[in-house]
Parts: sequence; C-alpha cells; structure tokens
Amino acid sequence: MDRRTTRQSPARPAEQPTRIHAVGPRGRGAHRLIGDALRAAVPGDTVVVDPGRYEEAVVLERRVVLVARQGAGTVVLAAPAGAGPALTVQGPDCLVRSLDIEAADPGEPAVSVAPGAGVVLAHCTVRGGRIEVRGPERAEQDGPGEQDDAQGTSAVLLRHCRLEGARLAALRLSGGARVRAEDTVITTVDGTGVVLSGTARLDAVRLRLESTTGSGIRLRGRSRLRLGDSVLHRTGRAGLLLEDDSRAGADGTRVESAGAAGVQVTGSARAELADCRIGGAGASALVVQDEGRLVARGCTVREPAANGLLATGSARAELTDCRLDDCAFSALHLSGEADGTLTDSRVRGGAEHGVHLAGRARAALTDCAVSGVTMAGVAVTEQSAATVTGCRISAADTGVTVSSPAGSRIAHSTVTATVRSGLEIGPGAKAELVGNRVSGAGAAGILLDTGSEVTVEGGTVEDSAGSGLVVWTGARPVVGGLRIEGAGKNGIYFAQDSGGLLTSCDVVRSAFPALHLAAGAGPRLRRCRVLDCAEVLGGEEGAAPVFEECDLGDRPAPPSAAPAPFGLPAGAPALPPAALAPAGPPPEPAEEHLDDLLAELGTLVGLDRVKHDVHSMVKLMQAVRLRQEAGLPAPPLSRHLVFAGNPGTGKTTVARLYGRLLKALGLLRQGHLVEVDRSALVGEYVGHTGPRTAAAFNRALGGVLFIDEAYSLVPAAGGHDFGLEAVATLVKLMEDHRDDVVVIAAGYPADMARFIGSNPGLSSRFTRTLLFEDYRAADLVAIVEHQAQEHRYELTETARERLLRHFETVPRDAGFGNGRSARQTFQEMTERQAQRMAELGNPTPGQLTALEAEDLPPLG
Repeated sequence: MDRRTTRQSPARPAEQPTRIHAVGPRGRGAHRLIGDALRAAVPGDTVVVDPGRYEEAVVLERRVVLVARQGAGTVVLAAPAGAGPALTVQGPDCLVRSLDIEAADPGEPAVSVAPGAGVVLAHCTVRGGRIEVRGPERAEQDGPGEQDDAQGTSAVLLRHCRLEGARLAALRLSGGARVRAEDTVITTVDGTGVVLSGTARLDAVRLRLESTTGSGIRLRGRSRLRLGDSVLHRTGRAGLLLEDDSRAGADGTRVESAGAAGVQVTGSARAELADCRIGGAGASALVVQDEGRLVARGCTVREPAANGLLATGSARAELTDCRLDDCAFSALHLSGEADGTLTDSRVRGGAEHGVHLAGRARAALTDCAVSGVTMAGVAVTEQSAATVTGCRISAADTGVTVSSPAGSRIAHSTVTATVRSGLEIGPGAKAELVGNRVSGAGAAGILLDTGSEVTVEGGTVEDSAGSGLVVWTGARPVVGGLRIEGAGKNGIYFAQDSGGLLTSCDVVRSAFPALHLAAGAGPRLRRCRVLDCAEVLGGEEGAAPVFEECDLGDRPAPPSAAPAPFGLPAGAPALPPAALAPAGPPPEPAEEHLDDLLAELGTLVGLDRVKHDVHSMVKLMQAVRLRQEAGLPAPPLSRHLVFAGNPGTGKTTVARLYGRLLKALGLLRQGHLVEVDRSALVGEYVGHTGPRTAAAFNRALGGVLFIDEAYSLVPAAGGHDFGLEAVATLVKLMEDHRDDVVVIAAGYPADMARFIGSNPGLSSRFTRTLLFEDYRAADLVAIVEHQAQEHRYELTETARERLLRHFETVPRDAGFGNGRSARQTFQEMTERQAQRMAELGNPTPGQLTALEAEDLPPLG
C-alpha cells in the first residue's frame, strides 16, 4: 500500500477529548510508523514521535500536531527513493515541531503544501530538498507596506527552521501561496534560495540566507515580499532580484557579498528599502532597469565592485538619507531615460564620479554631500540634465562638470578643495548657476568653455589656485552679483573672442591682474568693482571691454560704452597662455591682531551672550599667558567648549573665530577649523572607527576640531554603537594632545547633556557651555541687510518693515533655520526681484538694486 495515502477518518464528536498517538521505531508506542499514527488520528489529535529515523512519506490530511518527543535533532523523517516528498500537507491548521525532514533528491520537494492547506513548521530542519508551497491564484495582491487581507493567516508559518542542501531552490512559492518565516536559516543552496511566482507572498522576519549559487531571493509575476531584520549573505548572483510586476519591501536588512547586484529591480517591479545595508556587491549594489522603481530611505551602500546605484532604461530611483561609500565605479550612474532623486544623502570615496548622468537621464540632488571621489563630484553628459540644490562637494577632481546642452541648474551649493575646477561648463553646454560657493579650487573656480550658455546669479569664488572665473573662447555668459576673492591668478580671465555681460560683480585680492582680456575679448561690465588688487587690467592688444559705472580702485575706468584696448603694464612679466594651471602653495596668512578679531566678533549680528562669554575667556587666557611668561604656574584651564544651540545660530562662525583668537593669543599654532560630524568619525565595521576618528583629529592639530551634532555619537536608546568608540578615541587623543588642539562639540541644547554624560572623560574636559540663542526678528532683518550690502542691494523702508513682520510671524518649527532662514529669504527676494526686473524691460540702476516689499516670499 502506498504509505502516502491515508484513509479519511471521521470527525471527532465534540465531547470526545484530544488523544495522543505515540510512535516508536521498536514498537514501544502504539505505532511503529508515523503514517499509521496519522491514519488513526482525528482532527485535533497529537502524534508524538520517539527518537529515530523514519523512512516513509507521510501525508497530513487533517488538523493534527506532529512533534518529536525529545526535541529537535532526535527524529528524522526521510523520504524513500521515488516516494515523493517526505511530508505532504493537504489539511488545514497542522503543526509540525522539531522534526528533521529529508528529501530523497535535493532537486525535489522535501515538504509539499497543497493549495488551501496550512501548516506551522517550528524548530524543524529541512535537508537535501526544498519546501514547495502552492496556492490558488489571486486576482489582486496587497502591496509590501499594506496589511494582510481579511483571511488573516499565511498558508505556512516557518518558525526557527533551517533549510539546507537543496538544489534549484530551498523555498518555492507559487500561485496565491502565503508564507511567513520567523528566525529561519536558509543555507548551502545549489541554485536560488527563495523563488516566488504568480501572486505568492512571503513575509520574513530575521531570515538569514547564505551560500547560494544563484540569487538569494527571486520574485516573478505579481509576487510580493516583506523582509525585516534579515541577512542575505554570499549569494552567487543578485541578493534580491525582482522581475515582472513584483513588489518587495525590506526594512533593517543587510545584503552582504552578493555575487552580482545587491538588489536588482527589472521589468515594472518595485522595491522599497528602509535602513538597509548593501556591502561588497560583486557588481553594482543597486540596479534598476526597464520601468522598475526603487525607493530607499536611510540605507548604506559600501564597497560595491561597480556602481552604488545603476539606473537604466526608464527606471526611477529615489534615495533619501542614504550613504554610498567607496564605489569602484561612479557612486550613482543614470543613463537612458532614467530619473533619479537624491535627498539628504552622502557619497564618500570612489574611483570615478560621485554622480554620473548620461543619455537623457534626469536627476535632482538636494542637500547632499559628495567627497573624496577620483573624478567629478557631479558629471552631466550627453543629453542629460541635473538640478543640484544645497549640496556640498569636496575633495573631488572637479566639483561639477556639465557637458550637456539640455540645461542643468546648480544652486546654493558649496564646492571646496577640488583638484581642478570647482564648476566647469563644457563646450556647447547649458547651465544656470545660482548662489553657489566655490572655495579652494586647485585650478579655476568657475570655467565656462567655448560656446557654453551660462547664467550666473550671485555666489562667491574664494581662494582658487587658478583664476576665479574663466570665460573661454566664444563664451558669452550673463553674470550678476558674483564675488571673486583671493584668486591665485586673475580674478576673471577672458579668453580670445569671449564676451558676456557682468553686472555688480566684485574682484577682491587677486594675485594677478583682476581682469585679463585676451585679443578680441569684448565683455560688458556694469557696476563692477575691483578691490585690493595689485593690478586691475592685464592682457593683450585688441581687447575691447566696455565699462559702465565700474569702480576699478585707484585706476580710472575707461570711458563708458567705448572700446578700451590695452596691454600688460610696462615691465610686467608675460602671463602664461592659460589661466588654469594650479598655483604653488599659498603664502602664509598674515598675523592677526587680537583687537581686530574681537572687533570682528562684535560685528556679528545678535549673540550678545556668546560675545560676553568669549570676551571673558579671552581675558582669562591673557592672564594665563602673563603668568606663564612670568614663570608662575598657570591655573587649570580647559579650552574645549560645548556650543549648544539650534541650527543657523552662528556656531560654526564663532568656532572659526575662536580658533583665530587662540592663535593670536599664542595658544594655538595655526588656529584653523576642521569641521566633522558622525559620518566623518564613525566607521562601518569593527576596527574602522578608531583610525577614522584619529585621522580627523590629526587634521585639526594646531587648530580647532568642530564636531557638529556631537550628540549623534551617543545612541539615544543606549546599547552598543560605534559612536561610543569614537568618543573614547577622542577622549584619549584630547589627553595626548591637550596643548595642541581645541575641541568644540556642537548640537541641540537638549541633546548635548547626553553627549557629555556618555564618557567620564568628557565631563572633565568640557566644563564650559556657550548657549547660542535663537535670533530675534530684528536680528534676522539685520542679517538680510548685511547680505544685501554684500551683494549691492538695498532694502526699501517698506520692505524692511514688512520683513520684520515676516520674521515675527514665521513659524519657529523644526524647519526654521535662524540665520540660514534669513539668508534663504534674501536669496528668494533677489530671485523675485530679478523676475520683476525682467518684466520691466529696461530698469534703472536704482530699480536694479532696490528690494521692495513685494519681493518678500509669501509666508508658509
């Protein structure tokens, strides 16, 4: 008789008690075979199996409990060759606990669950075969973030199970199957770990899947996956593969050492990732193709063998609060007609670009940071376009390079310490540059190449090794309100046959002549100023600039609207043919006087309490220095400080000035500022944080280490965190270098006490806190007025009154940025004023500089 076939038993009368059927291999129980006990059982009975190996194929046709008497590892249910699955479930609400279940062939099912059946497998091991769950097809399917349907239960529940040694797949779901897996391990699969098709659904919590030759989890059809607190490790191909119209949501999951992509989304599939980590992928960490969509929040990508994110076709990717570190290719590469959104995210390190757009791709980057990449921070090529807003790019070869004519916008962003140009607009490219800051470029601050179409509105170029602004042959930009300061070569370099309109621009302290004009250059300059430059004009014969109402320092401006050819001053050395070559090391900064620095402190808007505290500390430090010079012992003095205040209250500005004050007092060698946050100090794995923190600390030796949001190093809920290792490292380094560095810890007032209390060494070193109070409405108006003066605007009296009422009524919620909000308000006012001027057609000089009440942004 086929042992898989059992005779249907009649239902138990309601008054009959539950029976227990014993099974033992030596006949000690009532039954020697599990199948015999199951045939004798009625719904609700329990079959208890003594230790041993049972070679039979059993079928659960009714609601029963099948359990090993002495727990896991004592009972083996092994399918005979050719007999089919060791366990077949055809009835509802069955329970199997603590059994080892073996298939006769690793490519066949060890456990098979029929459509409509249900079983709980608890503390079971399935070896040398798969679990196969088939369900009826469903017309509709819930999304990964929605609740289960009214039926409420899964067809199968795996709890504390282990699946190992299968071929092709370890867990296969088809049709409308429902499976939930809790604390389950899937390992050593010659094929794919989990396969879902049809409208199947898997909810997995604390799943550990490792060592597959194929993908970790593969979704096809309209299947659905929810994955929480899980690990996919050492998969031969993609860690998570979505195809067709499938959906997956993963929360708190790690995908490590995938042989190909960490997560791959194709077809019209969609994946939503939250707080996930993808490390060491053998190809790109995140791949989105065709019409796929990926949404990732709070995720980390580390050391992929290719891109951090690769989006092609018509794919769409949205990344928020994500980190992409040390990518072998560009951190983000979008091509075809892909669309990407990157918000509040960071790219650190990498062998190519930070963000690379090709084809007709589109991307929007907001409040992001890119640092330490080998090529450009953002590269916009072919017919692609980018909108970059409020981003920070540092230590790249080039900050942003645009070679596409599709039109890109770079706004209110900061580019620092690039090897070559800060912002580079290539031949024939089109771009709008608004309110950007370029600092410390190794070559030109801004390079506008041949035939480029560029408008520049506001912004600054500081301390570039080459020229501040280079307008190359044939380029004719429209530039307004740009300030160029401390250029290592010319302030503005106009190449042969270049031109353009420059309005209200300043060139300050350039090492070479402020303006270099090659033969045939004919720019028009209106209301521009040259300040503190040794020479104003240099270049070649045949240039024809036009100056209108310009202030060229001691040199009178040429007649308005008339050609002004000129050459280099007599005896001056010839200029090099290009203005892009990096200059040598900058000269040592001039010594600053203490009284001048205190006067500079006094010019800061508001901050009365902070100013008083700084003055008090300066007097104390002067007394310490006098005692030391007199040979007397110095009183105990901690120079380390806590800056407690909300964002935008001037903490970084005062920290930078504090370092210069200590240098003027002779208490610091350099007085420079090194600004870091948690991401610069805390590593990704054990042994990474200490060296990282030490490297940041060493850069600050002789100056000030400013730790922004220092409280983030200490987890609010307690427990182990690499941030605590960073704190411990800081305490030791502060002791080892107590006289050669000052540490300032900054953050929200309510959170800084938690930081100080996290390590006994901090409370003894941070004994003084400076409280940065929120700016009053009048202070914010003063900040706007200061910004207006810097950029040669003037507020009308009505605008000033309306601005005061604006700041008195603006909500002081979490989005309020104090001084930052004031600066943003000024930028919005200038943009709205520019729109008004465009409508006037031919505005007067007074209209161009006046900010009216109607230029204020609407409240809310």
